[in-house]
Amino acid sequence: MKTITLDMLRTRRACAAQCHLFKQLFGQEAAITPDACAAVASQFAWYWAAQHLLPAPLWAEYQRQRDALLAEYQRQRDALLAEYERQCAALSAEYERQRAPLWAEYEAPIWAEYERQRAPLWAEYERQCAVLFATLYLET
Repeated sequence: MKTITLDMLRTRRACAAQCHLFKQLFGQEAAITPDACAAVASQFAWYWAAQHLLPAPLWAEYQRQRDALLAEYQRQRDALLAEYERQCAALSAEYERQRAPLWAEYEAPIWAEYERQRAPLWAEYERQCAVLFATLYLET
């Protein structure tokens, strides 16, 4: 049975976090089996391990098969995302349908009053910034 050791990871300059995780998961050595690797697939950086522990021809084969797996994942994810966006669009449309009269009745007048009072404050701020610039510029 083939194994990976903590020393192998360190020799190939694995990051400290992955070395620590490896030690937590496996101790000093891990027996490599498909089931053992799959059990920690979401935690351990198998892509890094493949890149640094497989010989060049097997690394190339790993990449080829990984690309196919990634393409299939993206195909299925895109279908899920399209359905999610379809459902969100329907919910958003219903939200807007219900919000519009409430906005007109409650928020629009409050917003208009806010804008009425904010505009002169902003104008004064801009005026003061202009004066500040001119004062400092004249000192140069």
